[in-house]
Amino acid sequence: MSVRDRVRRTCWAALLALPLALFTVPQSASAASLTQVTGFGSNPGSLSMYTYVPDNLPSGAPVVVALHGCTQSASDYYSHSGWPKYADLYGFALVFPQTSSANNANSCFNWYQSGDYTRGQGEALSIKQMVDYAKTQYGSDPSRVYVTGLSAGGAMTSVMLADYPDVFAGGSIDSGIPAGCATDLSSGLTCEYNPVSKTPQQWGDLVRGASGGWSGPWPRVAVWQGSGDSTVNPANATESRDQWTNVRGIGQTPSSTATLTGGTTQDVYNDANGDPAVETFTVSGMAHGLAVNPGSGTDQCGTTGTYYLNYICSSYYTAKFWGLDGTSGGGTGALPAPTGLTVTGTTDTSASLSWNAVSGAASYTIYRGGTRTGSTTSTSYTDTGLASGTGYSYTVAAVDSSGKAGAADAAVTATTTGFPPQCFTANNYDQVAAGRAHQSGGYTYANGSNQKMGLYNTFTTHTLEETATGYYVIADSGCPA
Repeated sequence: MSVRDRVRRTCWAALLALPLALFTVPQSASAASLTQVTGFGSNPGSLSMYTYVPDNLPSGAPVVVALHGCTQSASDYYSHSGWPKYADLYGFALVFPQTSSANNANSCFNWYQSGDYTRGQGEALSIKQMVDYAKTQYGSDPSRVYVTGLSAGGAMTSVMLADYPDVFAGGSIDSGIPAGCATDLSSGLTCEYNPVSKTPQQWGDLVRGASGGWSGPWPRVAVWQGSGDSTVNPANATESRDQWTNVRGIGQTPSSTATLTGGTTQDVYNDANGDPAVETFTVSGMAHGLAVNPGSGTDQCGTTGTYYLNYICSSYYTAKFWGLDGTSGGGTGALPAPTGLTVTGTTDTSASLSWNAVSGAASYTIYRGGTRTGSTTSTSYTDTGLASGTGYSYTVAAVDSSGKAGAADAAVTATTTGFPPQCFTANNYDQVAAGRAHQSGGYTYANGSNQKMGLYNTFTTHTLEETATGYYVIADSGCPA
């Protein structure tokens, strides 16, 4: 045996004698990470999309859209806000839209520009397309989509809730500004520093006008604000409260008030059925930023940094308000959850349910996507006014004679029949490139309907509605999706 072979054998023997653990690659508890997504839509607002999807997330889970503030990024918000902790804990997908200095010198979302805050246009449509992508790619529950954001992201949250109440079941406006307050940069600065005072009706009308004719149900809205904020005048929180209580048809006097950690006052505004519809969280002395509270407790989250301030974990209380912790649909009553909840039938616009009777129940409350949608004294219910070809999550709770709802049962999903309404706004060149239209002789035509869309170029823009697979019609005057 040569000297080289003897050395080689000696080395291998030494290696084999080492503990196996030295050769084992440590595995993290979760392989999930912040990931950029491309090709999520026509993206007229030129935004970037990032997602965080917990490992083994089941189909039918909620999705939360989180919007960063000025000078921030998707990665920054992901790292500091605490939302990934609750995505893992409660089981939902996160979408982090990101703007850039090319869109805005300070990397703010353009919540004050009509081309970006109008339904079906610009940045607002880009964010909505990200939601559509998440629902398709991750099988997210379309009835449990939520949006939150800080500062300019909070103002953009107001925009998204106003533009797309048919998309979002709830929102959280953190140090933000009411929807419709500004129409350009100058008025945006006025809203920021010297908030515009309107009546609740006037604020509510701005939402109703932006929504494309939506008549409800409306999202549940939380408003977070530091009383020491010198960047966004704290009066904006009151105006946001006035806006969303008016939209929900309730007054501006709190139904209840509580004192939370971090010098935080929580005011709850219940709807006519006694369910929280709007909540405000005022953090005493807090400057401009998102409230976080680093720690390992369930109600602790996030890390401190520029505009991430150590007072209270706003993400935890927002998740609870939306029912993401699994308590939504239940109450303080002692009655057990109904059994046998079943989808008995669907149409293009309705879903019918039935369940077994609960002894002692005076009535039953039905929740769609964690939000109360109706009640009945029988053991069956039909929910109407739904979108076609769409899945909805339902739970039911028994209500005792004192009006207290007990525990909710396990959720069932009802999918309406028909083709799901889908709309796409883009220039003619991109519509052709996406396969929704074709060109002939220098002109563009919608696939299926063959409607003429004008010249084949990037300067002509249309909204196309897909009414059946591969069949598109021009819907510039309004789209049901």
